Amino acid sequence: MTSHDVVARARRIMGTRKVGHAGTLDPMATGVLVLGIERATKLLGHLALDRKTYLATLSLGRSTTTDDAEGEPLGTEAAPETLAAVTDEQIADGIAALTGDIQQVPSAVSAVKIDGKRAYARVRAGEDVVLPPRPVTVHRFDVLGLRREDDRIELDAIVECSSGTYVRALARDLGAGLGVGGHLKALRRTTVGPFTLARARTLDQLEEKPELSLDLDAAVAAAFPRRDLDAATAKAVQYGRRIPAAGITGTYGLFAPDGHVLALASDTEGVTRSVVVLLPA
Repeated sequence: MTSHDVVARARRIMGTRKVGHAGTLDPMATGVLVLGIERATKLLGHLALDRKTYLATLSLGRSTTTDDAEGEPLGTEAAPETLAAVTDEQIADGIAALTGDIQQVPSAVSAVKIDGKRAYARVRAGEDVVLPPRPVTVHRFDVLGLRREDDRIELDAIVECSSGTYVRALARDLGAGLGVGGHLKALRRTTVGPFTLARARTLDQLEEKPELSLDLDAAVAAAFPRRDLDAATAKAVQYGRRIPAAGITGTYGLFAPDGHVLALASDTEGVTRSVVVLLPA
């Protein structure tokens, strides 16, 4: 399923057209996809989902056109003797080189836009696509298990990275650095910002019981810094008035005394301005 497919099914289940998603998930991947329903769609563009965690299986020994298992093979497989010569220490060194602040070339079939058109759409149209490298951060790249077969070396790994990092590009680059080629075999996203698998549910579970994982108040409290207001200040916010700044960096949630979120706001020039009013007067 594509992320668009998930949104379409969620619209049917929840009985509303107002469903959006934050952070596309590749069709081959499983795991956390954040959806916003009704008023919560206003939050999606403001979420700082800049840290994500994945469980990945990387296969060394063959490169593919898409850098994952769904692509066509590029060239020939690495010979068994070549794979056997790759040591655990070399793999560890290759992973270390791909950890931290790095320059990464996104996969040619990624959702990166080139002159307004997605890279994957250009590839499907028969164009040769070469994307420039861009800075990303791989906070963690730990091997959980390693299996050696005659035609491949498989690694199970946990990857914690910044938004915009392509795990399949890590598989590609690890294989290239070792001289044997590589691609991503499986991928599961376990966290997106503050949202985790523990709070997620499958579409089948949602079909059986159509309800939110988090209501608007809980979602804002989980994803943004919180500022609690007294009754008079809360009323001013609901009427669109500015209030004194709180000295909080970035976008944060404004909450009424009863615990309901009123707005997302930010501080500029000594005052707090509402970015999105969620509960107007």
